[in-house]
Amino acid sequence: MEDNEMKNITNFEDLLKEKYGAKGSPARDKFDADSLAFRLGVMLKEARKEAKVTQEELAERTGTKKSYISRIERGQSDIQFSTYYKLIEIGLGRHLNISIG
Repeated sequence: MEDNEMKNITNFEDLLKEKYGAKGSPARDKFDADSLAFRLGVMLKEARKEAKVTQEELAERTGTKKSYISRIERGQSDIQFSTYYKLIEIGLGRHLNISIG
């Protein structure tokens, strides 16, 4: 690749800034929150399927509703940490690890 071609490459952060603005801007904050909800939903769905548990079974085990589990898995619901913990630890019998990087 030539040097002038390298100058046209943009990293992901630059793309986010261009589309949503810098971190701390309202549009970027919304994107970041929606992105987190989506990622948490994907992780829950993968863990649930790995455990061979249906959405209905998970809801029954944790005292929630199947429709709520579905919304979480699609990234369409804000979720409190305590609820996510309950779904993973109680509902799926898994251990939730969190790190700050």
